[in-house]
Amino acid sequence: MSTLFKDVFCLPFYKSFCKAFSPLSPLFDSQLFIDKIFIDEFESFELKERISHTAKVFSEFMPQNFPEASELLIEFVDHLTSLGVKRDGIEYLFLSDYIWMYGIDDLESSIKAIEVVTQFVTCEFSVRPFILKYPDVMMKQMVDWSTHESEYVRRLSSEGSRPRLPWAMALPLFKKDPSPLFKILENLRYDSSEYVRRSVANNLNDISKDHPDVLMSFVKKWKGVSKETDWLLKHASRTLLKKGDSTTLALFGLDSSGLEVSDFKVDTPLVNIGERVSFSFILKNKINGTKRVRLEYAIYFMLKNGKQSKKVFKISEKDIGKGYNERVLRTHSFRFITTRTYYPGEHKVSVIVNGKESEHLSFDYILLGN
Repeated sequence: MSTLFKDVFCLPFYKSFCKAFSPLSPLFDSQLFIDKIFIDEFESFELKERISHTAKVFSEFMPQNFPEASELLIEFVDHLTSLGVKRDGIEYLFLSDYIWMYGIDDLESSIKAIEVVTQFVTCEFSVRPFILKYPDVMMKQMVDWSTHESEYVRRLSSEGSRPRLPWAMALPLFKKDPSPLFKILENLRYDSSEYVRRSVANNLNDISKDHPDVLMSFVKKWKGVSKETDWLLKHASRTLLKKGDSTTLALFGLDSSGLEVSDFKVDTPLVNIGERVSFSFILKNKINGTKRVRLEYAIYFMLKNGKQSKKVFKISEKDIGKGYNERVLRTHSFRFITTRTYYPGEHKVSVIVNGKESEHLSFDYILLGN
């Protein structure tokens, strides 16, 4: 059985969709819909292409007048909810795409649809074209949504306005000037939902990539208010912490004085696909007191062009007491994943303790049969 995300768009799903949609649209032709979905190119479509393709076919069976179509869309989402269909299934992301693809010129109807649909399947991607086209009106709306009774709508106000939301179009206006986001972040920083607070952290982390000083101002202002807010700020600072930014490390009480890494060694000098590189080191606390330690390691992956690219991975963050002297064992898998291609050749690994990086040790990644 396939485990690819794109394969949720399959015949059983489309049949269940048709069964759910038919009662709301008496002239809907289920077989014609399925025939239009499974064109010759369908199998070659990746996830985003299948979402977009499904939205386009769906539009052929919806009213061509968007205000009327948006009302039917809202009715359909309510119907799916009444049937007990699980929310946030990626197979229904095409409903979100449909809104911006066909409602971009009807802001009022689209806003009404987005507010309802995002409570069933996230509209964090589809809201962004509206922000780009109607920045002033949409940011007022996003601020309003940040006080909505639904946590899903509140999250949309933060997640949908992220400057660098993955797999989505960027919002260059907020890369340049993130200040329009501040009211949303202020409104949501104490939100009762962890789902929402995590989104605030994501938004702040995006901001830190262009304006680290802005994130630091929020850290200084909010730190110590509550353990939930402290977690939010630490998560928001993850990019700067991984970079070993001294200001960020200091704000979280992470300095490398008195900490020592010794006897660092790689136990697997040759690694094949599907195997793990194994390494170990001794960590010592040489001061007369407790130290907060953020422990990470970096892999320098070989690229296709023969250069190396550094990727940092977190091991742990904890307090270690006086006299701490223990060997730390760690492995990193080279199993196949869709988000990374492994190239043969020399790789390197290092240990990072509170932002201070150790020496680099080499190991070779080889391909099967080589």
